[in-house]
Amino acid sequence: MKEYKEPSLADRLGAAAKARQAQLEKARAKNPANDPQFAEKQAARLAASQARDVRIAERKAQKIVAEEQRAVARAEEETARLAAQKAAEFARESAAAEALKQAAESIAARKAERDARYAARKARKK
Repeated sequence: MKEYKEPSLADRLGAAAKARQAQLEKARAKNPANDPQFAEKQAARLAASQARDVRIAERKAQKIVAEEQRAVARAEEETARLAAQKAAEFARESAAAEALKQAAESIAARKAERDARYAARKARKK
């Protein structure tokens, strides 16, 4: 039986270099650029990515339009609410003014009646 021979440093370095070279060649063989269908697959991926980007952009645009429509609707509702509030306030003020006017007329009518009674009493005394 032969004696075991310890590999020298040069032998170990050579074996490591051969192993690295083998791994490199194996990786080059698996390179997708060598695949004849790689270009077709890459083009399909690119088309799908572009279509996805278009759909995303469309959704964003739709969201923006919907938000603008909601903002316009809120503004219209606010305007209508303010108009109704002003109309109600005007009606309350008109009703209050009419009530004051009627109260003033009532007071004036009672004063006129009182003055008439007073003048009639004065006239009877003379």
